[in-house]
Amino acid sequence: MCIRDRVVTMLWRAAGEPEPVSEANPFSDVSDTGSCAPYYKAILWANEKGIALGYDDGSFRPDQTCTRAQVVTFLWRFAGEPECTAKNSFSDVSDTGSCAPYYNAILWANEKGIALGYGDGIFKPYQTCTRAQIVTFIARHIQGE
Repeated sequence: MCIRDRVVTMLWRAAGEPEPVSEANPFSDVSDTGSCAPYYKAILWANEKGIALGYDDGSFRPDQTCTRAQVVTFLWRFAGEPECTAKNSFSDVSDTGSCAPYYNAILWANEKGIALGYGDGIFKPYQTCTRAQIVTFIARHIQGE
């Protein structure tokens, strides 16, 4: 499994570790000291770029595990939220309900060969995403650029 601060750090590194434009920290649970210190710049950068947004309560939740749907959404935002023309081939993905915020990202990732389903018509959007899956998704995205 992988958690939010590490996922955005992987994307930040894939982008060449750019410096955040601003030093302003919008998150109540992120600091440049303590356990967040190694991920601090990556979190600020990901927020500035609209890749990983915080929650309504002002938190980032750096230690929260990421699902497959969340990771492909981070990656889709990292890619600039490109349009997707693919039809939904997953029985467990819908453009309504709790999956709606991830719908376009999942279809895009599948269309581009970044994140595939499980061969039986399911994507498993709420399954915890493993480090191996995240690295694979990022590598496939970079290779496809």
